[in-house]
Amino acid sequence: MATLNIKNLPDPLYESLKLRAESQHRSVAQEVTHILSEVLARDEPLSILDLRGLGKELWAGMDATQHVADERGSWD
Repeated sequence: MATLNIKNLPDPLYESLKLRAESQHRSVAQEVTHILSEVLARDEPLSILDLRGLGKELWAGMDATQHVADERGSWD
């Protein structure tokens, strides 16, 4: 099994991670492994259409990637 060392991890991030691990009854290393496993197991990238709340209906039927590309293109 591999070992991962993380340098320059901000203290506030580590403290948040530590609290999250404690709340899940895991070690910090186990929590990092769990978080990475969940994120990397996603089959598809997250979409703006998955958002809940205000504005979701505005994106219905729109290709968010193309919209962002068009917006960026208009900056030139």
